[in-house]
Amino acid sequence: MKKKRIVLKISGEALGNDGLQGINHLKVKEIAKEIKDLYDLGNTELSVVVGAGNIWRGRDAIDCGIERSSADYMGMLATILNALALQSALETLGCDTRVMTSLSIPSVAEPYIRRKALSHLEKDRIVIFGGGNGIPFFTTDTTAALRAAELGAKMILMAKNGVDGVYDKNPKTNKEAKKLTKLTHKDVLENHLEVMDLTAATLCAENNIDIYVFDMNKKGNISKAANDFSFGTLISSNNK
Repeated sequence: MKKKRIVLKISGEALGNDGLQGINHLKVKEIAKEIKDLYDLGNTELSVVVGAGNIWRGRDAIDCGIERSSADYMGMLATILNALALQSALETLGCDTRVMTSLSIPSVAEPYIRRKALSHLEKDRIVIFGGGNGIPFFTTDTTAALRAAELGAKMILMAKNGVDGVYDKNPKTNKEAKKLTKLTHKDVLENHLEVMDLTAATLCAENNIDIYVFDMNKKGNISKAANDFSFGTLISSNNK
């Protein structure tokens, strides 16, 4: 059976302390267990992109007078901290993992090399990408889209922290907001739906990469998301 190659995008906030900065190791362990459940299904080649919102948000730092490029590089370093924490939790569960980074820190993790990443996936290792794209002015959403395109993954699982899909209006401020279960890439781009940033959404559209948006906080959702599209929003080239 040919395995599906999937990129799982996890927000940094999901690894944090409910609004406080830092890494919540209990949450990291919980997420690691969920990722292992997905891995144990045996039908996926899995890579993970982690954000840094629990430690550092580059766009917020600008208000403190930090220049944008420097703030973004600080955010990239923060994603590496999260990647290493997740790696440790997964390895405690017996998973074979590799952390690969866009920033060169050879004593900490492997540099990202496409062919090496493919080799790890083919050997059933979970590859965790830290360091973003290695250049400022891009988000980790774009990293997920870029890695999916480079590695030939046809699905990005957008594991949201408390958001169970895409809505036509903001559900937090509008009680009449309706959840959209199926969308096309064209819908997302033309209606400026905030699924991911514009660059990432365009990359997915151009490379026919499906996106599944779901709430990762409900137990079992991460392992279900690769095969069950009934509880979130599926974005694809067509909405049939």
